Amino acid sequence: MASDPRRAAALTGLLRHPIVQAPMAGGASCPALAAAVSDAGGLGFLAAGYRTPAAMYEEIKQLRAATSRPFGVNLFMPQPPAADPAAVEVYAERLAGESARYRTPLGDRHRPADDAYQAKLAILLQDPVPVVSFTFGCPAAETTAALAAAGSFTVVTVTSADEARAARAAGADAVCVQGVEAGGHQGTHHDDPGADQAGSGLLALLTEVLEAVDLPVLAAGGLMRGAQIAAVLAAGAVAAQLGTAFLPCPESGAHPLHKAALTDPLFTRTELTRVFSGRPARGLLNRFMREHGRHAPAAYPQLHYLTAPLRRAAAAAGDPQGLSLWAGQGHRLARELPAARLVAVLAAELDAARASLHHPTRGSES
Repeated sequence: MASDPRRAAALTGLLRHPIVQAPMAGGASCPALAAAVSDAGGLGFLAAGYRTPAAMYEEIKQLRAATSRPFGVNLFMPQPPAADPAAVEVYAERLAGESARYRTPLGDRHRPADDAYQAKLAILLQDPVPVVSFTFGCPAAETTAALAAAGSFTVVTVTSADEARAARAAGADAVCVQGVEAGGHQGTHHDDPGADQAGSGLLALLTEVLEAVDLPVLAAGGLMRGAQIAAVLAAGAVAAQLGTAFLPCPESGAHPLHKAALTDPLFTRTELTRVFSGRPARGLLNRFMREHGRHAPAAYPQLHYLTAPLRRAAAAAGDPQGLSLWAGQGHRLARELPAARLVAVLAAELDAARASLHHPTRGSES
């Protein structure tokens, strides 16, 4: 199904290069990184997840002061109460040893699960930004209509064709198709523990979504090189969204231990885990994941708040084995480049890949 040309043009008109810096909650997607990416011709993003409304607005003001180029802000959708509060308490008891190891109490797992969504949305409606994206669910049609009236382009993260149809029905302008290769949290609309290992790879999912809806598509999941961007564009995406690729940039707010771990041979692979947050997220396999992963219940964001002090203490102690080292499957391809330089390199690689398709080598013609 061909994407709506009007919406596609509205999205591509924000970019000189079809490169979007993923919104990575927890500090990595800071104003400095988003500004550098946008100034270089990509689309930088702020992650409002876990931020207070005031902190989100302050970052928006900082970003506006740093660049005149378009940018986006990502919101987490409110989550339902934990299905089994008793399981959270059992998990907290299991983590008592970690609390002793890092000499810090566990966090408050009874905090609200709405991430101050309505307050953040009110700010974005009162003082609009060019792009607003949503993760962990689909906004109401009234919300996308209000944002459209305010002049914001809306994007919904999807992990299935059904979720893409829901986004289309809600009036979203585009979808971000997230393959299972992606680092960080899977942006599923409904957290189903029975589907933890049922995620689809990006190229297969991209095709399913393109055949299901007529929306422009961003492609996300393990993309680290310009040739991979060329591949998803050839498959029908209008742009590629990269997260792990931007983590090691000096402008990124990711912890130095996290940046170093991406290419540290000590970390041999990634896995999907609920261990730190209660929702499936892809990260580098470390001690904490090995010891507690199979015991973590489906309880987001309760586990996120429960383990937050442990993660902070591990970072302070210089111990990556206790951190949530979110990373996509392509993490070994990470390059420690300034963000603007990385965008330029990716764009050059993309151009080279496209040129090779139009002008194959003599050997490939034989």
